[in-house]
Amino acid sequence: MPEKSSKLVKIDKTDRRILEQVQQNGALTNQELADKVGLSPSPCLRRVRALEEAGVIVRTVTVLDHKKLGLSLTAIILIGMDRHTPERFAAFEEQVAGYPEVQECYLITGQDADYMLKVVVPDMDHYHHFLLNRITRIQGVSGVHSSFVLRRVIDSTALPLGYLS
Repeated sequence: MPEKSSKLVKIDKTDRRILEQVQQNGALTNQELADKVGLSPSPCLRRVRALEEAGVIVRTVTVLDHKKLGLSLTAIILIGMDRHTPERFAAFEEQVAGYPEVQECYLITGQDADYMLKVVVPDMDHYHHFLLNRITRIQGVSGVHSSFVLRRVIDSTALPLGYLS
């Protein structure tokens, strides 16, 4: 999936405070958000909508506890492709986009791999099935190297907004 425009959006300190709050809790009501950032509700809502329209706020999600849902195994998979063509990459990306086990997929450089996937499954049996019946069956996959997460040391979706003016 191609990334959206990377055109920089100018934000001020109030926008940054709004973004910091919604990254921590996307379920805040507009009134709660306005109170936290020191605005009245109407200007707060206008700013949030402007950030959404500018593509800064892409979507609001709920983060689930994977272990409480029985998804105890996280794997990082490095995948090599046999040919480096736009068609081969597009076909691979379209295929993995349909796999609910894949949380993240990156086209990478600097490794002996072309893609890095983050995959969440219940256990090693499910991982084995996923690897053999899905990943290795994608046309063009020429190499797979798996690593397994022992412990999540930092697991954040928040962006570092301190760099913004």
